[in-house]
Amino acid sequence: MGTTSEPATRRPILAGRQTTAPSTTVTVAPPASRLSLRAPADSVAALSSALGLTLPTKPKASASANSRHALWLGPDEWLVIDESAADLAALVRPVTAFHAAVDVSHRNAAFVVSGKGAATAINAGCPQDLSLAAFPVGAASRTILHKIEIVLYRTGEAEFRVECWRSFADYAFSFLSEAARDS
Repeated sequence: MGTTSEPATRRPILAGRQTTAPSTTVTVAPPASRLSLRAPADSVAALSSALGLTLPTKPKASASANSRHALWLGPDEWLVIDESAADLAALVRPVTAFHAAVDVSHRNAAFVVSGKGAATAINAGCPQDLSLAAFPVGAASRTILHKIEIVLYRTGEAEFRVECWRSFADYAFSFLSEAARDS
């Protein structure tokens, strides 16, 4: 005798949490779709077409179209984020050009760090030069925040998106919140 039950619904991690300091705000980003994408150079055009944006091919570069962003992480690697929660894996599934695409939507959590002290707050744990000259709007990179790996994306002059693995979300949010209070 079996029972039927509804599938489990994953709740967004840390939903609704926010830290507001005099010069910096740290907010949990709304849920988004994410795709870890690996592909050789000769597959980029087909994948770009399927995703509706041109995959960037230079270090620290990103490309955006509507609510979709592709962040260059390496010569053959991108993190594609869709803030409207579109099924990114379904978009690239029909592409026959060689590639590997993994839906990592539930693996990651994201935070928006904004305000005139945003770069200072992030630099409390990230050694990267976040000046506008070195890390302009649209720049993205895989880096560290104290003890954890993050993907950092500058979305405005005083705004960043910080992506980390879900298991490190509380640590990252707490670290950024403390740093925001000191920035």
